[in-house]
Amino acid sequence: MSGTSRFQLDPETGLPDMHDFEEFGAALRSMASDAESIRLSDGMGELSATIESVGKALSTHQRGALVGPLLVDLLTALRKHRQLVVGLSESWRVLYEYASYLAALNNFRVLIGQWLVERNISGDNQVVIEDFEMIGWRTLGEGLMMIDMHAQALAQVQEESGMVPLDESKLQRAKQWWGQLRG
Repeated sequence: MSGTSRFQLDPETGLPDMHDFEEFGAALRSMASDAESIRLSDGMGELSATIESVGKALSTHQRGALVGPLLVDLLTALRKHRQLVVGLSESWRVLYEYASYLAALNNFRVLIGQWLVERNISGDNQVVIEDFEMIGWRTLGEGLMMIDMHAQALAQVQEESGMVPLDESKLQRAKQWWGQLRG
């Protein structure tokens, strides 16, 4: 990430210090600046909460009938979030990180589908907590990278054009003024 980190930093390593997916979701929401980033961050926050619920079930060694529905919920959340990502504007789709994030979401969905099939065939829960958490963090990390690169691209465009972000109240007044002129 560029500049200062918006995540709480570990004083020893200087790296972001995240202990669970809920902290990740809260930090994401604080990073959002434009409407699409806000929607995306909220979606990633919801996704991270769903991932967290599966992770908690796996960490307490819950099996079969308890984890299966949580995995199905996660599969649904991934599909919903993927649709949100696919609907992002061109400024997102031109980023290399956009394709990487979509691939990570698709891979996570496929893996969860495989875990569900294996669970139905073997009658047990085949998901290992360490594997699940690693894939969850990796997927969300791809999304975080995409958000960061998009913010950098927007800042660069604004810097190059000499534009500053619009103040919504000024924009609203200008629209009202223009409407009055047009009669």
